[in-house]
Amino acid sequence: MSHEEGSLRSIFTERATLMNVAFRMLGSTHDAEDTVQEAYTRWYALTEQERLEIESPTAWLVRVTSRICLDHLASARVRRERYAGEWLPEPLGDDDAWTSATPPGADPADRVTLDESISMSMLVLLEAVTPAERVAFILHDVFKMPFAEIAAVVGRTPVTCRQLAASARRHIQSNRHQAIAPDQHKNVVAAFKNACETGDFDTLIELLDPRVTVISDGGGKVRAARRPIHGAEKVARFFLGLLRREFGQEVAEAEVNGRPGLVARLDGRVVAVIATDVDGGRLTDIWMVLNPAKLRAWR
Repeated sequence: MSHEEGSLRSIFTERATLMNVAFRMLGSTHDAEDTVQEAYTRWYALTEQERLEIESPTAWLVRVTSRICLDHLASARVRRERYAGEWLPEPLGDDDAWTSATPPGADPADRVTLDESISMSMLVLLEAVTPAERVAFILHDVFKMPFAEIAAVVGRTPVTCRQLAASARRHIQSNRHQAIAPDQHKNVVAAFKNACETGDFDTLIELLDPRVTVISDGGGKVRAARRPIHGAEKVARFFLGLLRREFGQEVAEAEVNGRPGLVARLDGRVVAVIATDVDGGRLTDIWMVLNPAKLRAWR
């Protein structure tokens, strides 16, 4: 491999690492791309001597990216309060780029943690913690950054950063379901899809947890439920009217944020991506993203 090829590969890997960090913090590829671009802008704004004095440019860029994310999260909360209807993180397709990048100091054995951290359930739970808690948790629990370094990002002491990460961890552990085997999850989603398409109400009720919740994100751009839908019967009737076989409509199984989900197409165009969570053999949470701005990568 030539020096030039090695440099290009290093830059590609470095950018993938930064995108992995930023997406987990922001839940949006567009915002993550803007954040990473800003981090690089700050890097190239340094003098050559300043850059030479930085022992690990990638670690420096991770810290700067994280600080920008922290600032962005504070303003994002205000914007999401004005968002039309429910806000959901962006759905990701089957792309190893979101799990293959190895962050500085990370153990390759922690790949499962990387996978879990992009699940829709995890990203939704992270929306409920404070920006500082989210940043501390992601940097420490997902990317294995020491609390002494996180302190420089968050502007708190290492002890406080440890407490922030622990608070986020408690929230996640008390609200998330234990992940089941991928094949089992996939079987439940496949049966759900078939029951919706054939209009099998009784089977749908069996596949749905009595307290199942559906959250739809249309962003005010397309028609979507403005509030969460709760309960097996209401959810069953909602999807029977939505996913029945119609002319031009196709619903296919797909990997969504690392978990089995569904993609709905109308005349070949993706109009909805559905992420799911399963517990005890039944669907407990269904997240449906219809906002066209969040479906660009699926088209």
